[in-house]
Amino acid sequence: MKKHLALAFVGLTFSLAATADVWKWVDNDGKTHFVDTETPIYTWTDENGEYHYSDTPGHEDAVSVELVWHSSGSLADLGDSAEEGESGSAYPGESLEDRYEREQAEAYYCKRATEIYESYLNAPQLYRTNDQGEREYLDKEDKAKTLAETRARKNELCS
Repeated sequence: MKKHLALAFVGLTFSLAATADVWKWVDNDGKTHFVDTETPIYTWTDENGEYHYSDTPGHEDAVSVELVWHSSGSLADLGDSAEEGESGSAYPGESLEDRYEREQAEAYYCKRATEIYESYLNAPQLYRTNDQGEREYLDKEDKAKTLAETRARKNELCS
């Protein structure tokens, strides 16, 4: 009986592993990475402006990256298709027309996000509009945070 339970447990373990999911995330350079676990990945920028990544929050400024579901299966199932997907190959079940529309939309949003980011970089001051319609100028800390968020969004849309 114990032997049958052990075999059933092993079979269950393998069946669960076979139905795992693949997640993707984009680093600060815009490169897409694929992982087969939802274990958080942390990133931070050091005093020299270099980016670091870790599976533990090894720095006081570390924040977790956004993991986005990519597909069912495992990394081995992706094979070379992960890199093909980055270059715009069709998603499973996607027609050529759908692919064209998706690529056009992705190109538009990448271009628009880049324009916004560059306008923020070139602006003498950044501001937000409050509920009364008045401008509230950002201090250095809020400006840096807004630029980092905008850069991350641009990198996400342009990957």
